[in-house]
Amino acid sequence: MRNTVQENQAVAAVPTAPRFDMYTAIHKAMRAMMADTLLAVGRMDPTDTEEVTAISGRVMDLLDLCTGHLEHENTFVHTAIEARAPGASEAVAHDHVEHIEHIAALKQAVAAIWASPEGRCPPEAALSLYRQLAQFVADNFHHMHTEETAHNAMLWARYTDAELIGIHNALLASIPPAEMMFTLRWLVPYISPAERVGLLGGMREHAPAPAFAAALATVQPHLKLTEWAKLALALGLPPAPGPVQA
Repeated sequence: MRNTVQENQAVAAVPTAPRFDMYTAIHKAMRAMMADTLLAVGRMDPTDTEEVTAISGRVMDLLDLCTGHLEHENTFVHTAIEARAPGASEAVAHDHVEHIEHIAALKQAVAAIWASPEGRCPPEAALSLYRQLAQFVADNFHHMHTEETAHNAMLWARYTDAELIGIHNALLASIPPAEMMFTLRWLVPYISPAERVGLLGGMREHAPAPAFAAALATVQPHLKLTEWAKLALALGLPPAPGPVQA
């Protein structure tokens, strides 16, 4: 996918003053999981049935996350763009269709591996999955950059921050708890300390206490000691022991 002239102009018009950005944090999570999964597939031992099962399962988890993300953007973000800039989301919407097709092909590749006799994975099948996944990741990295620049510029030109926060809150409210916890596992460890404090601080204010505690329990093992210490200090949390070096 390449930017149109209009999109490039929108990028140039991005304001220097901070605006509410609903794209970047979740995209950091997706980039992290994509990279981590791709590396795992690349180093996978196709003769080790247990390893193949575990890593191919991680590929399926990634594809499910990507599918949900596409649905959320189509339902909430693209609808908002089209409401005030008809046609402006068309190029990215086309990308989404291609991503859905690519996801289906990757799922078929994993299913074929699972159907191999005795759970064995032919080396050529493992390499094919790796290359297909690498292309999917590359396409998504470029796609996410366009959304963070051109799409944000369009949203910022047509919506106030209060309106964008309302759209984002509606999107978050539509996500089932299990999906939210899975997303937090990849989101919180891979955003900056300030972003981490803002996200979890807001969650503590608005979410039930058990949900906030569950979120901390989910992400804390994936934070470095220094990262947890900064977060605990900023939020007034006890310096709980046990974070591992992620």
